[in-house]
Amino acid sequence: MTTLAIDIGGTKIAAAVCDANDSIIQRWRVPTPMDADAINTHIAEIYREAVAAGHTDIEAIGISAAGNVSADRKTLTFSANIPAWINYNLSEHVGALIDHAVPVVVENDANCAGWGEFVHGAGQGSSNMVALTVGTGLGGAIVINGQLYRGSFGMAAELGHPPGHSPGCAERYTSGTSLENFAKSAVRRRPQDAKRLLELCGGDITKLEGPMVSQAAQEGDVLGLYAFGKIGEWLGRTMAAVSAVLDPDLFVIGGGVVAVGDILLEPARYNLLEPARYNYQRFLEGSAYRGHAKIVAAVAGQDAGLIGAANLALR
Repeated sequence: MTTLAIDIGGTKIAAAVCDANDSIIQRWRVPTPMDADAINTHIAEIYREAVAAGHTDIEAIGISAAGNVSADRKTLTFSANIPAWINYNLSEHVGALIDHAVPVVVENDANCAGWGEFVHGAGQGSSNMVALTVGTGLGGAIVINGQLYRGSFGMAAELGHPPGHSPGCAERYTSGTSLENFAKSAVRRRPQDAKRLLELCGGDITKLEGPMVSQAAQEGDVLGLYAFGKIGEWLGRTMAAVSAVLDPDLFVIGGGVVAVGDILLEPARYNLLEPARYNYQRFLEGSAYRGHAKIVAAVAGQDAGLIGAANLALR
């Protein structure tokens, strides 16, 4: 028994045949077109290539896609990435191209990545887990009593916009974009401390990007560490707000920004604005009188979405 997992990203479509244990046994990668029909064609072609390669036991196709997905896991009700993905039955469109040979299951990309961490990554052993993906924006996934929580209409876990953030929302302060903005602001206010960041961006602050800030922070640069301290503060606030509602035992933090590890998550090593773990405890209601969730970095990496899509397609 195998599953074909599809992860539709902003620049590439990653695909993999996964075995019964969700282990990847063959991969594909193609550029992501902005045309919905072309995406469908790519997926159908990958399916046919997989079958031709000998994977005749594929039982389902699981698709990870950025957008709101209906409760029946077939229709994208809205997506900011693909204009046509508004009340768009992706399952039916792909299924028609492969003569409905196997079921096609669609799931939100953050849910897939979070579920991948739960079943085969840092979330193993947890009962109530919240995954937060710190990337261009802030995505989330919720697991309650060992089950992915999707809500009544499939729209749960939009954790980039929890209550308690004024002005703005969590995504405004905790994302790769906000990391760049905090760093640029710091360079303008403290040019005397900005030598390393200015070197990395060639002296043009408008070209300063998140990976440059990450590199500077890992080298011990004071402004790079400051920028991570700021998004760590808001990540802690977000986890505290989520805990007030869901009371999880574990937070798994993923996304490109988390590649720096404890610079973001662990305040003990850095005598700056204390990041996520400190601020989670600081803003947690009744912090001194309740249990605290464990906060860890994701470990499944870029394959989390594929693994989650494969596993969810058969559930």
